[in-house]
Amino acid sequence: MVALEIQVPTSYDPFSEAIESDAPGAKEYVHIRIQQRNGKKSLTTVQGLKKEFSYQKILKDLKKEFCCNGNVVQDKELGKVIQLQGDQRKKVSQFLVQVGLVRKDQIKIHGF
Repeated sequence: MVALEIQVPTSYDPFSEAIESDAPGAKEYVHIRIQQRNGKKSLTTVQGLKKEFSYQKILKDLKKEFCCNGNVVQDKELGKVIQLQGDQRKKVSQFLVQVGLVRKDQIKIHGF
């Protein structure tokens, strides 16, 4: 008989693949993710924007454009992360490209 070892993850970390990827150029992507809260509630996170940008102004425009609430969270490993209420992944990616903050090929959309 062959013994199989199965590792069961205890919790899901949506930022784990961004931390694990040490490939060249991995830092220049903007990662847009969704996190399920409870029931139908969800949270959209935007991570990887350049540090020169004013996160508060970007957040203000995103909140006004999508009629949702949000905030900027400071993380030790990932830096500043924008959080928005609801599933805003496609809208955020279109907004960032339309405004000219990032190119379409620099955006990675994760989730579901």
